[in-house]
Amino acid sequence: MSTTPAQQSSVVRDVDAAAVPEVTPVSLSASSLDSTAPDYLRDLKAGLAADGYHPAVLTVEAGFEEDCPYATQTVAEDLRAHVRAAAFLGVSRLELTVTAAADEEAVRSALRALEERARREGVALSVSGAVSA
Repeated sequence: MSTTPAQQSSVVRDVDAAAVPEVTPVSLSASSLDSTAPDYLRDLKAGLAADGYHPAVLTVEAGFEEDCPYATQTVAEDLRAHVRAAAFLGVSRLELTVTAAADEEAVRSALRALEERARREGVALSVSGAVSA
């Protein structure tokens, strides 16, 4: 039995040790982004930082309206671009609202893959709407 206090996780220790800057977290809507290209995102991130803002949440709406594997794949690819954009911007959470799901099983499969991609990129994914992962 150890008599030393429980060790804090390195994340908590790092957060506690960091100085807290005067930054306001904001939510961005994917529909307000002009692009998911790195050059655009770099300028957006710099502009937000200059004004004292940090993007904390990226909200996205997507519809899987067609019962077609290729259409589902196309929507999933667009969503992966938003996951990459979220990671590039330093967003901690992507909130996805699914507006339609013609083939729910195919959509669930696509969302599970998207959730794994988001996890690897360091972005938490939350899904709501017509179907969830």
